[in-house]
Amino acid sequence: MIVIDALTKIYRGNIRALRGIDLKIDNGMFGLVGPNGAGKTTLMRILTGLLRPTSGRVEVFGCDVSRARDRQAIKAMLGYLPQELGLYPDLSAREFLDYVAILKGLTDRRARRRQIDELLDLAGLSDQAGRRLKTYSGGMKRRVGIAQALLGSPRILIVDEPTAGLDPEERVRLRNLLAETSRRCTVILSTHIVEDVSQSCTDLAVLNEGRVLYRGEPRSLIAQARDKVWRIVTGGEKPDTGLVVVSTRQLDTGVEYRVLGNPSGQYGPIPVEPSLEDGYIWLMRQERNPASGTLESG
Repeated sequence: MIVIDALTKIYRGNIRALRGIDLKIDNGMFGLVGPNGAGKTTLMRILTGLLRPTSGRVEVFGCDVSRARDRQAIKAMLGYLPQELGLYPDLSAREFLDYVAILKGLTDRRARRRQIDELLDLAGLSDQAGRRLKTYSGGMKRRVGIAQALLGSPRILIVDEPTAGLDPEERVRLRNLLAETSRRCTVILSTHIVEDVSQSCTDLAVLNEGRVLYRGEPRSLIAQARDKVWRIVTGGEKPDTGLVVVSTRQLDTGVEYRVLGNPSGQYGPIPVEPSLEDGYIWLMRQERNPASGTLESG
């Protein structure tokens, strides 16, 4: 479906955003994870045809993004929700979607109304469709953004950092919406929030400094942290610096630390089942310091 081969992007000043990316993305929901500055947004913008690569090849359903004619075909088959979506604050959600639908060429009024009603229902906004967008919360605006991206029934939906800055309840609602959306088209979710991927994606890639560090199923990444995750309880002192502290929790008996590494027996460490976040953190630690442990290939 999407084939990325030896893709590079170099910005002015010899800033290398992508360094020979190779990926194949099939149906379902695909997670693209990495820290800020990893190259995720650059990759998303190249896929949508908004940015030209320096070298390499990208094909979407057989269409090459390097050809102008194919770029138009690609734009017709995908929906895109960027990190910052420009909304018209004085329009209602229904008015905004109607405006975007017309821009996308949905000229039949009845068909347009029917699709807008369906997408408002999918996004859980039917009861709020008449309110002006400036009165919407951040999460509601993101849901409007997904609805507008789905206008025209795209074959691929690309979303860039959709849950950043949202409260926990709205993040769950948005993740569920994306999971539901993946039943009708391929969804590429670009995020630095590992939990978003762990809840919904069956396939993922980890990017860092423009390179793919891992490509595969979440469970294989989780397995790389097995026997490396521990629970330690102290009187308050932080465990030795050779460990990565993933989380802390205050107890009536002291402080509980969830750590990655090989702790000293003096702490009475208890092994813990790893999560996807643990696997991701372990992978990034190995990238920064290969001598800190053994890393299996993804």
